Amino acid sequence: MSAALTGSQILAEATQRLTEAGVPDPGRDARRLLAHVLKVPPGRLTLFLPEPVAPDLTVVYRVMIDRRADRVPVSHLIGRRLFYGREFLVSRDVLDPRPETETLIEAALAEPYARVLDLGTGSGCILLTLLAEREDSLGTGVDLSAAALEVAFWNRNAMRLEHRAELIEGCWYDALGEARYDLIVSNPPYIAAHEMAGLAPELRFHEPRMALTDEGDGLSAYRIIAEGAAERLLPGGRLLVEIGATQAADVTQIFAAAGLSRLRVLPDLDGRDRVVLAESV
Repeated sequence: MSAALTGSQILAEATQRLTEAGVPDPGRDARRLLAHVLKVPPGRLTLFLPEPVAPDLTVVYRVMIDRRADRVPVSHLIGRRLFYGREFLVSRDVLDPRPETETLIEAALAEPYARVLDLGTGSGCILLTLLAEREDSLGTGVDLSAAALEVAFWNRNAMRLEHRAELIEGCWYDALGEARYDLIVSNPPYIAAHEMAGLAPELRFHEPRMALTDEGDGLSAYRIIAEGAAERLLPGGRLLVEIGATQAADVTQIFAAAGLSRLRVLPDLDGRDRVVLAESV
């Protein structure tokens, strides 16, 4: 029987495999998956690389690398994604939380809020983060996808927010009662149908299409959100939405036409337009 390979050896093999498959940043992904298989903190992986890896774990790791080479996202392979300092369960039924969305979190936290509505909540990462950051706040998350809400329920319960976060299956505002909110947030489907073919395979083939595109011009969700915002926002309440990099002018115009005021466009850390903020009169 041949000797077990070391962590360094299988890591080098995996990095080469991902490089040949055209995976962006192959070394990072190979390391993250190896840390997951070995059940060690990613930051401490280097300490374990000289050691032999059990053959059964090597097999598991190679299978994961093959799936990553097929462009399955790392988060789907390990079942978790870090967002605003917390780990969230993710699956192919929800959008993968991304660092750019933390721009919306920071903007929301800039002012007080007590009641939050998250439209298209998905994994619940936005709603649950905002509730966790403000311990006296309550919130509601709405999503049309029952499968997405299953993920949100799991994340809510894991964070022990059952008594502060209500999760409802429905279409935008339709499933809500008479409640009003001082903060409405959303990361809606904003990719135009004609742009879908240009997305990375990780998005196009492994994330829910209904969370990516409205099958139209990428702006229909903003029209619906703007139309119903006045009835749902308390006076002076805020509306924050994530946008695509070229949509700031269109979304601002939609919100202004709906009577929302104090419109602002906020950039992400890369300087791209990322969030439109508006207030009710």
